[in-house]
Amino acid sequence: MTNRVHFIGIGGTGLSAIAKVLVEKGWQVSGSDRSSSPYLQELEKLGVKLYIGHSSENIKDVDVVVRSSAVPDDNVEVISAREKGIPVQKRVDFLPTVIGNQACIAVSGTHGKTTTTAMIAWILTKAGMDPSFIIGSVSKNLGTNAHAGKGEFFVIEADEYDSMFLGLRPFIAVVTNVEHDHPDCYPTPKSYTQAFLNFLSNLEPRGAVILCADNAGAMDVRFKLPPNKPVFTYSSYLLLESDPNSNQQNADYILTRSDDGTFHLCTQEPLHVRKEVLPMSVGMPGIHVLQNGMSAAIACMTLGVDPAEISQALSDFSGTGRRFEIVGDQNGITLIDDYAHHPTEIRATIQAARLAYPGRRLWVVWQPHTFSRTQTLIADYTREVSLADRLVVTEVFAAREKPNGFSALEVVQAVKNIPAEFAPTLDYAVTHLESNLQSGDVVLVLSAGDAIQINKKLLQSPRFNNSKEPFGVKK
Repeated sequence: MTNRVHFIGIGGTGLSAIAKVLVEKGWQVSGSDRSSSPYLQELEKLGVKLYIGHSSENIKDVDVVVRSSAVPDDNVEVISAREKGIPVQKRVDFLPTVIGNQACIAVSGTHGKTTTTAMIAWILTKAGMDPSFIIGSVSKNLGTNAHAGKGEFFVIEADEYDSMFLGLRPFIAVVTNVEHDHPDCYPTPKSYTQAFLNFLSNLEPRGAVILCADNAGAMDVRFKLPPNKPVFTYSSYLLLESDPNSNQQNADYILTRSDDGTFHLCTQEPLHVRKEVLPMSVGMPGIHVLQNGMSAAIACMTLGVDPAEISQALSDFSGTGRRFEIVGDQNGITLIDDYAHHPTEIRATIQAARLAYPGRRLWVVWQPHTFSRTQTLIADYTREVSLADRLVVTEVFAAREKPNGFSALEVVQAVKNIPAEFAPTLDYAVTHLESNLQSGDVVLVLSAGDAIQINKKLLQSPRFNNSKEPFGVKK
């Protein structure tokens, strides 16, 4: 009998990816969401039965219902399923069914999960191992965000939100970093750290943890792990301003740079004797991307991939959607979209832009994501967005939260060292940019919400496309 599943909130990144994997495995899949999206359009092409809007009539001929974390108990489809005796699960409950008997390679961390997951999936695919994978964005190399492979491994982005990653039993668990986030789920840094410890407690007995020694939060987790957990640490401390007494110098793997500027992943033996494992080159700017590449390389070596194949795959890696994605470069203006929505991510992305475009004026357009996160981390946000040359802050993207009276105008008022503009609407932001951009500028839009529209509208602007009426020259 064909397995039958219905997803409530199927248009989201997480559930749409699971749906695609199950379709490829031969399941009968249906789903509903409030509005259409590119993910839904792709699922429709695969034969998924889709409903726009929620209705009790959507729940029929299914064995299980899976709901998004944003779907409440009083949703009509949840109620209908329970009345019919159909199990209703969240991702945390359903993931073991999705992964099945494949060995789970789980990539966790506050930042870098999507890129690192995409790197590992790409390396294993290039090595002919046909992994299953679920990535939080579309891999440019693989052309998709999900696939049901025939190989031994299932690579998955291990999302900590709503404790999703507690549904995983990893063979290899990567921890890129741990910094307090999602205060709506984890009110304190301690509760957030504990979630990662709970995740790692599910590690298979013969499994291993790969963890970044450059991040204090990750190392805090490392020191709280039971001594019988095999842990491999990695560090790029030679490229960073590091404390000489820190634990970074004792990492198992380090990143070095030759006089000619090339990078190398090395093992670190006793007495700091270094042995090169492979040359490191990644097709995206930023030390944080190299750090992600280190964890991906170590994971794949642990799985038996030849280091030369890993090196070649990483050099060919072209990223994922909305991760330092150049969407326009015309008339002297470069437009970039990025998903950064945590202070540390914003800092790393701005640093990558400075590295990629030295000497050019950098505009940062930031859309805060959720009221709880913005208010909890407002001092950190103010510090990091002030690294730009020009700043535009839009109103908060509420996502799953309800307005509480807070406005992102408070961030703009706190910025003192650079020109900063509050944009109450996305159209206001577009108009402000059209009036003030000059040839040579770089526009970096940072958003996990709908501010991706800003660069799209700039691309359609006559002034962006007409060299006779360039930006910075008013009529």
